[in-house]
Amino acid sequence: MPPAIPPAERLLNLVIALVNTPGRMTKEQVRASVAGYQDATSTEAFERMFERDKDTLRELGIPVLTVTHAGHGDDVGYRIDTERWSLPPVELTAAELGVLALAAQLWQDQSLRADSSRALTKLRAVGSGPEAGDLVAGLAPRVRAGGEAFAPLVDAVQARQAVRFTYHAATTGEVRVRHVEPWKLLARRGGWVLLARDRDRGASRSFRLSRIRGAVRAVGEPGAFDPPTPEELADASRTWAGDGPERLALLAVAPERAGAVRARATAPPADVVLPPGAGPVLAARDLVAVPFRLAWELAEELVGYGDAVVVLEPADVRDEVLRLLRVASRLDRPRTDAGPHGTVVAEEARGA
Repeated sequence: MPPAIPPAERLLNLVIALVNTPGRMTKEQVRASVAGYQDATSTEAFERMFERDKDTLRELGIPVLTVTHAGHGDDVGYRIDTERWSLPPVELTAAELGVLALAAQLWQDQSLRADSSRALTKLRAVGSGPEAGDLVAGLAPRVRAGGEAFAPLVDAVQARQAVRFTYHAATTGEVRVRHVEPWKLLARRGGWVLLARDRDRGASRSFRLSRIRGAVRAVGEPGAFDPPTPEELADASRTWAGDGPERLALLAVAPERAGAVRARATAPPADVVLPPGAGPVLAARDLVAVPFRLAWELAEELVGYGDAVVVLEPADVRDEVLRLLRVASRLDRPRTDAGPHGTVVAEEARGA
């Protein structure tokens, strides 16, 4: 015999049937056509099952109506009142759309990207004007997938099992095998960071997953080490210093646009030297300075603002923005080593 259908699945089947019935469904029709009720061993068992399911749906707030036949009062059927149960039209502000984008765009994993992109495309239709997308561009995080190292490290953190992997250090360029006790995975500056205890050095360390070369291998048995203390985690976090020194980017921003960029901007240096051709661009825009460390990371954020932002300096950020534009214009797939990609920024950046 086939396995019995779980009660929750049977309830969902009943909801789908009662929502889609053109008029009403009698008990006989429910028993014959809704998956799950065939498991009842007798008419009495079906009656108890069906009455219990109706009560459960009503307790959940689903309006199950009892409908009698116009000519036969004892001919009873059921349907769900879709007018009472339907949600009102969705009207999202730019801030609410930004919060949804935070959730949908956090993961750049291929298995989730298509569905979340389709959903956001539909939701963005509620935006009114180009400024409606500015907040989304400023809020939405861009976190690279962790690659092949992510899944085994998640398992190792949960199992408290040591691992080994080959790591390319950013500061020294050294490539060597590390033996670590993985503590925690964090999303930091567009990528994933592992906080762990380095067994070879006998100290807490942090490792960017993007710098792990090859496979992550489990070492020893699960439960081999104790969970880290808050002090150990804080010490490991301090060992992660990001990539490169902090610099300033000079941007020309359209009035009342790109609010998230303006919120973290600083005053341009008094001795700032603007590149040739910046004067016409700044005639109708504001000059702002934004601190950053990674050129690709800043470029991917700025392209999301469309024509609201023009990059004046430095050249590597401007070049990365233009590279993203050219990729988008050709509808090519970006290089896998360039990080996730946004949409477009004004071609005015070329002349600036």
